[in-house]
Amino acid sequence: MPRARKNPESSPPAAVEPAGGVADKQASVEGIAQDLATAIVEKRLPPGTWLREEALGRVYAVSRTKVRAALLMLSKDKLIEIIPDKGAFVSRPTVQEAREVFGVRRILEAEVVRLFVACAKPRDFQMLEQHIRVERNTLRESAATGTTVRERLLGDFHVVLAEAAGNRVLAELVRELVARSSLIAMLYHSANDPHCSSDEHAEFLRLCRRGDADAAVASMIGHLDRIEASLQLDAERGDRQLDLVKALLA
Repeated sequence: MPRARKNPESSPPAAVEPAGGVADKQASVEGIAQDLATAIVEKRLPPGTWLREEALGRVYAVSRTKVRAALLMLSKDKLIEIIPDKGAFVSRPTVQEAREVFGVRRILEAEVVRLFVACAKPRDFQMLEQHIRVERNTLRESAATGTTVRERLLGDFHVVLAEAAGNRVLAELVRELVARSSLIAMLYHSANDPHCSSDEHAEFLRLCRRGDADAAVASMIGHLDRIEASLQLDAERGDRQLDLVKALLA
């Protein structure tokens, strides 16, 4: 893996490639936004990180105009904050925002569960069961795969479930909230036990297979309650400083 220069702003452009492979050809605005969103969800770009346009232009080999367009897309999803005359930064959710995100997730995901129980087909259960198997395999191999892949998979379970429920708008909202939850967990140092999360996913799916919507909703809400309770929401956290280019190449 190429090493990032200490000062990417003043160095000549490096022939580097982001983790998502977006720079194989000239990167699209959507491709850059997706790659940055993935880096945020995987906790390679922590809250407060300054997303310097010139450095991103070097990473993706595109103009600053394209970089700005990608950053604007991410700001609409609340993953980054654009501050006039200062630049773009990975969002730093407040304690109040963290609580509100989980409050909205409980409301929306309760509806997701009811829709899923009402319309799920055998292939939907098979898809989610396969996802749980991947979660557990990743947990067993966590020393090799690292925590970022593991935590992304645990969040993705909720997104896959929402997509299977058949309401596209609802699925998009859940996807955004899961991504914001990842930022919250990173900022407030979640003590969530991933083995417990995966076991709860399996138990939840068992209740869905039984057709017990009320019990499945209660299971999902309890799961989200436990994740929120694992956050240290007693104080604001300081920023972590890092090399932006190196983080995108990780």
